[in-house]
Amino acid sequence: MSGKRLLMEGKHPLTLSPEKVVSHPHLKEFHWEGWGVAVYPGVSEIFISRDGGNKKYASVLAPGQHEGLGKTSDEGISSWGWNLNGQHSTYHALFPRAWTIYDGEPDPDLKVSCRQISPFVPHDYRDSSLPSAVFVYTLVNTGKERAKVSLLFTWANSIGGISHFSGDHVNEPFIGEDGVSGVLLHHKTAKGNPPVTFAVAASETQNVNVTILPCFGLTEGSFITARKMWGKMMQDGQFDRENFNIGPSMPSSPGETLCAAVSASAWVEPYGKCTIAFALAWSSPKIKFSKGSSYYRRYTKFYGTSERAAVDLVHDALTNYKHWEEEIEKWQSPILEDIRLPEWYKFTLFNELYFLVAGGTVWIDSSSPSADVKSDQDPPIKVESKNIKVAEAEMNCRHSTGFEHTSTSGCNSSTGVGLKQNGNSTIPRKKRSSKHFSHHLKTEDQLDGNEDVGRFLYLEGVEYIMWCTYDVHFYASFALLELFPKIELNIQRDFAKAVLSEDGRKVKFLAEGNYGIRKVRGAVPHDLGTHDPWNEMNAYNIHDTSKWKDLNSKFVLQVYRDFAATGDMAFGIEVWPAVRTAMEYMEQFDRDDDGLIENDGFPDQTYDAWTVHGVSAYCGCLWLAALQAAAAMAQRLGDKFFAETCKTKFFSAKSEFEKKLWNGSYFNYDSGSSSNSKSIQADQLAGQWYTSSSGLGPIFDEFKTRSSLQKIFDFNVMKIKGGRMGAVNGMHPNGNVDESCMQSREIWTGVTYAVAANMLLAGMEEEAFTTAEGIFIAGWSEEGFGYWFQTPEGWTTDGHYRSLIYMRPLAIWCMQWALSPPKAIIEAPKINMMDRIVISPATFSLSLPETRVRKIANKTACFGNSSLQCTC
Repeated sequence: MSGKRLLMEGKHPLTLSPEKVVSHPHLKEFHWEGWGVAVYPGVSEIFISRDGGNKKYASVLAPGQHEGLGKTSDEGISSWGWNLNGQHSTYHALFPRAWTIYDGEPDPDLKVSCRQISPFVPHDYRDSSLPSAVFVYTLVNTGKERAKVSLLFTWANSIGGISHFSGDHVNEPFIGEDGVSGVLLHHKTAKGNPPVTFAVAASETQNVNVTILPCFGLTEGSFITARKMWGKMMQDGQFDRENFNIGPSMPSSPGETLCAAVSASAWVEPYGKCTIAFALAWSSPKIKFSKGSSYYRRYTKFYGTSERAAVDLVHDALTNYKHWEEEIEKWQSPILEDIRLPEWYKFTLFNELYFLVAGGTVWIDSSSPSADVKSDQDPPIKVESKNIKVAEAEMNCRHSTGFEHTSTSGCNSSTGVGLKQNGNSTIPRKKRSSKHFSHHLKTEDQLDGNEDVGRFLYLEGVEYIMWCTYDVHFYASFALLELFPKIELNIQRDFAKAVLSEDGRKVKFLAEGNYGIRKVRGAVPHDLGTHDPWNEMNAYNIHDTSKWKDLNSKFVLQVYRDFAATGDMAFGIEVWPAVRTAMEYMEQFDRDDDGLIENDGFPDQTYDAWTVHGVSAYCGCLWLAALQAAAAMAQRLGDKFFAETCKTKFFSAKSEFEKKLWNGSYFNYDSGSSSNSKSIQADQLAGQWYTSSSGLGPIFDEFKTRSSLQKIFDFNVMKIKGGRMGAVNGMHPNGNVDESCMQSREIWTGVTYAVAANMLLAGMEEEAFTTAEGIFIAGWSEEGFGYWFQTPEGWTTDGHYRSLIYMRPLAIWCMQWALSPPKAIIEAPKINMMDRIVISPATFSLSLPETRVRKIANKTACFGNSSLQCTC
């Protein structure tokens, strides 16, 4: 969760430990043939000498050869010993840990393993925010002679890009507490962006000696070169102790690469074992977005805002990693030991979580603003322009629907970053912990109900640079809800506030070529923005997403799922005005007053290249599910009128939906007359999937659900390479792939996981795992396309991919949710919530009494402190 994926040896993080690997048969093993060379910023090297000095070995711990190898004039890293062939080296991954095994290389009598531990600890909102990682090397001497082993951890003072060669970078040695020592690398970024300070360090123990080389370069210049550094290690196996006393280096010159090295040396007795630990940390306290908004990162809440916090971060990493491992073991072991689960599923489940640290993650603190960082009095949505309005839901006792959106009073977020209008900011929301947390949503999350866990952003993908893209988060959010539920609830609060907001600035929509306003009140935004998140939403501008038919339904469904799973009544009350507003906004798309929304003949949903006409299986089913969820939530919150209204619409809409789309074996793609209207859409039961995941009763009878899922399995899954690629989005009933657009013929990784979860919920376990295994085979197995730790949005049957490193594959966690639902959902009343709502004859003539809302709010002790305020 630290927001940066570590690079040690090429594309994958490195780590190892033979004894650990033996104890984890679920690890995915990758052989290293053809992987190529290591790349900076970090490389590890090993130097070995046996008693008597007759045997010496030295190598970069990376297979392959550097591109500059053999150039006698080179002073850079190609002059090092690239001696590893990798034939007996293996890499194992089980996020957030990984193991690399060097079996008899470069010394045939020495086994080297390195395990990497990242502080990704579910329900731990402190340590999981820390920008650090640990590399623990285990050395096993199988020879008869004592061996002196020196490991070298090197790092470049760089973040790449235009600041790499801009100069003015400084390296500085440090000696910390508890034997932790190393080098600080102060990196001055370009264009006035916040600086970064790296810390590379090792732990000195009774048997381990740590020395450093604070500065070396890759070319002849003001610093010792990489070639000379290598020669020093070859000769002495360590650096001079005096290097700790030389102070900060001279700033690097433009065009010069400045590097540092930390050496840890130890004697390993014959048939003995030794452990050496390195750590990396990076301190960049401020995040600055391109339009100027700046915030402090989450870890600064605990370590302060100095860039020198990297010293404390790297120290704590080296002293706490064993605790992290223990907590990770407690989390993972029940799943790894579950004999019901396929082996491929276990490690794919954990490894897909890489995206939560590699997906452009930003996690900010909200309690420590500075002069140039947004404070609690700064508006999350800018109000300088007269075209921008922020509207709060308020009670209107004269209106039959109970809510009218006219207020411009402040709206508080979960983070304490309040919204100011007309000079008035809101009172921070009082938080309460729930009494009912599932075995997933561990009790640690309710120990401190007032804990401010900050604000969280993650990109749709590294090619689609939009924060928290909501139609995709719909699939990915199960991972956050399962592992970091407070973050998930805060994301929902951000979107709830956005529903009640409006940004009147004009935007051109590229597909249609017309103009509209950036954010319409009542519409759920597509995303939280790109260049100024929270303040300038809807970076997506291909279509006008205020006319999309899935976003509002997805918001209601996610809110209800989170509300039901956590039992957090205060959260429910706080977001209820936005839920109700989102539902009422959708009424405009019910053109014939039958309770069912219609699509508008363009790609108005997450499949934004796949045109829909009339009633659609995807959006229509989501709408039915949203009606059910809104009714259930209204019932639980005491909003009887709205519960009855939604129930009435639900039964009318369901009847029309089945009449227009059910063909006897599945639901048609849409009710239009196009060539693909009768296509089999893999995602046609997305609404049913969510209601089942939330403990609500089924939308359709069991026959229709199972028949549709069986059709999807038989056609969309098994007719594509025998089920070895996942579920294609669209398939004609004649068995041919729907080629009507790019997306209809694609296999979407996250959607395939969601379909598999739906099958699990319907009792189709064999079909579910076969469906999901296709993603593993194509994306993760050695016979597949090699998308390890960069799972794309989707691929076609001929193997062409689109959008590497994408958010939606996190949906594999919805399968785990289906296999092991939260306790709150398991123990929910088995009576269908819809059956518990009794429709009053006066439903459409009575308004919701204002006193009822006050009673609801008082129950949660948050009236006056939440966004639900009555001013009528």
